[in-house]
Amino acid sequence: MTTIGWIQILLFSIVIFAVTKPIGIYMFRIFEGDRQPLPRFFGPIERLIYRLCGVDPKEQQDWKEYALAMLLFSAISLLVTYAIERLQQVLPLNPQNLGPVPADLAFGTASSFTTNTNWQAYGGESTMSYLTQMAGLAWHNFISVGVGIGVMLAIARGLTYRLQPSAPKTIGNFWVDLNRSVIYLLIPFSVVMALVLVWQGVLQNFSSYVELTTLEGAKQTLAMGPTASQIAIKQLGTNGGGFFNVNSAHPFEGGTPLANFLEMVAILAIPAAQAYMYGLMARDTRQGWTLFGAMAILFFMGVTTAYYFETKPNPVMQGLVVDQAAGNMEGKEVRYGVTNSVIWATATTDASNGSVNSMHDSFNPLAGLVPLVNIQLGELVFGGVGAGLYAMLVFVLVSVFIAGLMVGRTPEYLGKKIEAREVKLAMLYVLIFPLLILYLTGWSVVAPYGLSSLNNAGPHGLSEILYAYSSAAGNNGSAFAGLNANTLWYNVSQGLTMLAGRFVSQGLTMLAGRFLMIVPVLAIAGSLVGKKAVPESLGTFPTNGTLFVVLLLGVILIVGALTFFPALALGPIVEHFLAQAGKVF
Repeated sequence: MTTIGWIQILLFSIVIFAVTKPIGIYMFRIFEGDRQPLPRFFGPIERLIYRLCGVDPKEQQDWKEYALAMLLFSAISLLVTYAIERLQQVLPLNPQNLGPVPADLAFGTASSFTTNTNWQAYGGESTMSYLTQMAGLAWHNFISVGVGIGVMLAIARGLTYRLQPSAPKTIGNFWVDLNRSVIYLLIPFSVVMALVLVWQGVLQNFSSYVELTTLEGAKQTLAMGPTASQIAIKQLGTNGGGFFNVNSAHPFEGGTPLANFLEMVAILAIPAAQAYMYGLMARDTRQGWTLFGAMAILFFMGVTTAYYFETKPNPVMQGLVVDQAAGNMEGKEVRYGVTNSVIWATATTDASNGSVNSMHDSFNPLAGLVPLVNIQLGELVFGGVGAGLYAMLVFVLVSVFIAGLMVGRTPEYLGKKIEAREVKLAMLYVLIFPLLILYLTGWSVVAPYGLSSLNNAGPHGLSEILYAYSSAAGNNGSAFAGLNANTLWYNVSQGLTMLAGRFVSQGLTMLAGRFLMIVPVLAIAGSLVGKKAVPESLGTFPTNGTLFVVLLLGVILIVGALTFFPALALGPIVEHFLAQAGKVF
């Protein structure tokens, strides 16, 4: 652990803090302001889309209408991406004449990008054409983020709108939220960042692959393609899907120190700003800073733990003639080193980003525990764009309920009573996540087809499978790379999990992990939006100070520990002690 390393961590934290307020104010103007930014430029584009799609932007939706619109839109977009993958051989912008993506892999990938997971069981440069990368995958990077932002706005409105019980129980308009998130936020930010990345040497072209002769006389193929445009939205939208197989460790995705730093900042910039935007919606910015404070503490706990253990020698290298003075450098790019690798690993798993500039599979056991725990906490340490804030707000409701039990009083949050219906829906959200992860991990470790593609035995092999389903259900997309997930079992099971956890196994796990968790959140929003706000009294528990931060952190960590600690104890924790005894797998 070096002074330079600590300075890098501190600089990253300061930049995230500095951009939180201005971006939060900009987002508030987009979604809740009376006048959106640059109306003469963006306004006509927005109105044209409404006219073409037959959408009335003034029409309001209740939570069921909002959920139905979101589910139908996501289902259709999944089918479009699946079709593009299967038909890519006959479509343009395929200079390598790549064949159609196999059906199970196409389903897993379409599920992955629909759910903002971006799990990749393939090498991008050897599997996907330029058109598939752009029209299928990068397009999803925009719209899946818009879906997440919409759900976040729905629950935020449910909590912050002070409507009378007789007023319409509406939470906005899904089509308006989706369009504004893409038009006013994601596209402008991505254009600017893509240009900066091109300036920093990130690849952006439509050239055929280049054949080179190495100094030894061997042949090498350099992949080309429109990379910078996809990298920009994959980071800003916390998507994480890399253009190349090794993701952001590839020099064409971000080879300079500045490009690497900006890409790391982009992972957390919008999720952090959402906390401040929420404070503006609540008409009390301290509410937003309270959530930001809880997120920042969890981030700092994770990055410092990972930094400490990754500066230790790798037990696998003991006895070899390897200088480990710089720490564990296995699976890392020398130009990034330990510090930038652990900052990225912590940020990408705090958010639902999943991009990597080092291989988590090569981390020391307790350093690898950090990204695994970050995902298992429920994508709420800043979290994905949209998804992070609504996950944190669910835990806020659980914390307020627990505080109410302590004093024997009906809990309130922002003046609205949190009653049995909201608590049941919040616990449904909390329980779906571990059910998907632990059930399918247990299934995979006893089934021959679950173990057939595993490269490591023992506790490390368990960690790889546990990480795969945690990543799928948490819509993260990163991996312990020792597991080959491009099999029928993992493509299908993870794909459905991504949809459920954003909706319920890896293809199935992604679907479930997305949408089975979104629907309870929208139901909570619908239940709260029409409740009358009661004035504060002496018995009201304050939710905008240090005491509530402590309570909220306690609930998050206790729920996570009670749920996943047995599995973690059998995986990275056991591996750590075995490694100290000289036994490695």
